[in-house]
Formats: sequence, structure tokens, C-alpha cells
Amino acid sequence: MKRCVRTGVIAAMALTMTGPVAAQDKPGFKDTPMLPGGQWRVHDADRPAPIVVTPAATPGGAPADAVVLFDGRSLDAWKPDRIAWPIANGALTIPSRAKSGGENNLVSKQSFGDVQMHLEFRSPNPPTKSSQDRGNSGIWFMQRYEVQILDGSQNPTYADGTVGAVYGWKPPLVNAARKPGEWQTYDIVFERPRFAADGSLVRPAYVTALLNGVLVQNHQAMLGTTIWRKVASYTAHADAAPIQLQDHDSPVSFRNIWVRPLPAAAIAQDLGKDGK
Repeated sequence: MKRCVRTGVIAAMALTMTGPVAAQDKPGFKDTPMLPGGQWRVHDADRPAPIVVTPAATPGGAPADAVVLFDGRSLDAWKPDRIAWPIANGALTIPSRAKSGGENNLVSKQSFGDVQMHLEFRSPNPPTKSSQDRGNSGIWFMQRYEVQILDGSQNPTYADGTVGAVYGWKPPLVNAARKPGEWQTYDIVFERPRFAADGSLVRPAYVTALLNGVLVQNHQAMLGTTIWRKVASYTAHADAAPIQLQDHDSPVSFRNIWVRPLPAAAIAQDLGKDGK
């Protein structure tokens, strides 16, 4: 009886070493149905594994593959329209129009298309104005498509112009604003529009945005280039363009700004009626 048990244990060990261990070299299947697109099977053993990206040590920090646009110390990644935005205590702040001499947006030196963006902002406290004149700024992807920054705490304004809105088009799903003077976070995925060779629109821009960890835009199609008091529309442009932080004559502050340029594989693909 003891010999049989011992023999069974040895046989089980041999099976473990020759079967499953070998399978771990390339786990998966080659006899499963094909997925839409006809390139890979379900659980395909040959499908490439995702690349490894080291996340930041602290929440909100830049992951290993991010392009850091502002780390609290330097404006090297930006160029202003007129004068540099001042930096103090790890934050940059929009200077007054009296100092800058007019509208003074901040434009990234590098151009981007599809991106994941993290940005933190703070509205001035105490607030001295109301509606669109209170803590107003904005993130302009490709210098065209605006996600609104505004002091949204107990500050009535038109719905498509409050914080979290696709300005002039879609109000946020909810108002997740913090009080003025408190730091707030934006985490945004922007998908650039696609144009045909003749300049016609093939696919609109899309934006997904979380304000302070709360979803405020869910893969929302954009109407086109943001414009005040008019319906936005598209004009064909390059696949990459700078990101712009808007000067709206309010001393909004910013910190911890980074982006991750996204590969084509990151862009959502709509499945047709036939699943392709």
C-alpha cells in the first residue's frame, strides 16, 4: 500500500513537471473561435502580452511612460502667448491681464493627438466674481477642443459652461466640484478626430473625463472646434497639435500636469452589426 501511494505521488510530480509547467511557457489556446477582425482567437496563445508600465508610487503621479508637462519647478515644456506664468510653492498661476497686457494662454511646446491627461487645478479663494468670471480657465486639446475649468461650487452659470462640461455642448453628468481654494483633479482621455484625405470627417473627437475621481463625461463625442455662442464644427487639421491652458482673466493655479500619448490600439473601435 505504501509503495502504491509513493508511486502515485511520483507519477503526479512527473505530470506536473512535464505537462502544466511546459504549458506555462505559452499559455492559451489555438482551437478557440476567432474574435471579430479575424486576427486572434479567444484566449489566443500567440497574442502579444501588454507592455509593462510602472505606475507612480503615489496616486496622481506620473507613470513611467508619461510626458511630464509641469512638475512644480519648470515651465520648460510650455510657451506663453505673452509672459510666463509665475511659479510659487510648486504651482503655476495665471497672471493678471494688467501684468500680461492681454490674453496670455499657455501652450505646450510638444504636439499631441490621442492622450491620457492628468491635471490638478485650484480656483482662487475667496471668490470675487460670479458665473463665467469666477475661476474660469480651460483645457484645449489640440488648441481646439475645450474641457471647461470653472469654480463650480455654489456658482450658478449655464449648464454647458460649468466645470466638467464640453464647453458649449455637453454639461457634465454631475457637478463634482470642490470648494474654491481646494485642489481639484482632472483625469481625461481625449481621442482626436479622424479625417479623410479630402478633409471630410470620418470620426469625431471623443472625451472621457473624471473630475475629482467622478465621471463627468463618458466617451462623449465632440461637435468640433470650441466657439463661444455658436455651434462648433470641424475643419480638417493635422494629427497632432499643442495642448493649451486658457487665460480667462482669473488667477487659476495648476500643478502636476502630465500626459500619456496613446497608441492606436487604445482607441475604442465600434463593432458593426456583423461584429466586425
